[in-house]
Amino acid sequence: MTEISMPLRPGPAPLRWWQQGWRLLVVVLFAALSWIIAKQSLPDDVSRMLVMWLCVADPIIGVAMLALLGFRRRWPVAVAAITTAASAVSTTASGPSLLALCSVATRRRSREIVPIAVGGVISGMAMTVLYPDLNVDNGLPGAFWYTVAFLALAISAVVAIGVAVGSRREVIWSLQQRTEIAERAQVARAAEARILERHRIAREMHDVLAHRISLVAMQAGVLTYRPDLDSEQVGAIAKTIADNSRQALEELRDVLGVLRADELHTSDPEPPQPSLAALPTLVADARDSGLAVTLTDRTVGEPPVTSARTAYRIVQEGLTNVGKHAPGARVWIGVEGTAGEGLAVTVRDSGGDDATRPAPLSGYGLLGLTERAELVGGTLAFGPRPFGGFQLRATLPWPVAVED
Repeated sequence: MTEISMPLRPGPAPLRWWQQGWRLLVVVLFAALSWIIAKQSLPDDVSRMLVMWLCVADPIIGVAMLALLGFRRRWPVAVAAITTAASAVSTTASGPSLLALCSVATRRRSREIVPIAVGGVISGMAMTVLYPDLNVDNGLPGAFWYTVAFLALAISAVVAIGVAVGSRREVIWSLQQRTEIAERAQVARAAEARILERHRIAREMHDVLAHRISLVAMQAGVLTYRPDLDSEQVGAIAKTIADNSRQALEELRDVLGVLRADELHTSDPEPPQPSLAALPTLVADARDSGLAVTLTDRTVGEPPVTSARTAYRIVQEGLTNVGKHAPGARVWIGVEGTAGEGLAVTVRDSGGDDATRPAPLSGYGLLGLTERAELVGGTLAFGPRPFGGFQLRATLPWPVAVED
């Protein structure tokens, strides 16, 4: 199984120019409105220094805080703290402070939001001290608490907007990650399916080519160790070697063609695989190569395609092993079964003589056959016989067909 891990949560996506623009426009309008209200609320007998502060220092601080907003995504808490503190003495800094507070709220961390929000209420109250006429219900009993409640409500609304924006970003990010994970999982499953298919083709290549090459090696061994053969017999054996070599090349070309078709993602149909109907041809080829083979087929009906194909490969591998490791042995092949009872395949030999030299061992044929049998739901047993020779016996499923 391919493990797909959840990526870490990245920072917020960069804002486009128009997204950044309308936010700054709202901030500027709010700051200008706050400044106008503060200017108009000044009494006639206000000190000249306060007027100079409002007309000169206040806008300068507001512009500085507006420029500081460009760093709110890199240092959100620091920018929010600075703009909130500045809003205590500058009406035009109130707009930037609210946007900075909203940016902090999108992170949805109470340890960051609560101190900044409380600082915003305190800064608002400090502004009412600097400009007393900005008090809500100024002159009425409990005006202080009215002002506190108004500021708390306004800041709570800004925090709520920020939290909602952060939640929406989180949902969008989560959906994007799920989509990416699903796509990666799909790619991984496709790659795994291709690997499994290549393994299957590799097993097919082993079964097909090993059989043909073992026949060629056995016939070549006969020519080496039987110098007494006449020219007609030598010619017949040479023709058998040539035929098996040609068939091995053709089968290799077919397998490599399937591999190339898989790489090019073509939709060419795979050639049909041999089944029990091809057993007589397989036995005839083995007899032509010099093996004494007896085939007994007692099957009743047509077995499933997968079981029939696996049975063919088991017989083919059995004949290949006899040609490799027991030259000159007699071989008995038994196939029997019916629907509901299963399909049994037996390949046994009498043991070879030393007339020819065995081919080199590979060690993978019987393991591959065991895997094949298990994949279709069957079993495979193999081992030496008590009185000499070797035996393969496979039991494959053959369920009863269910009629509609």
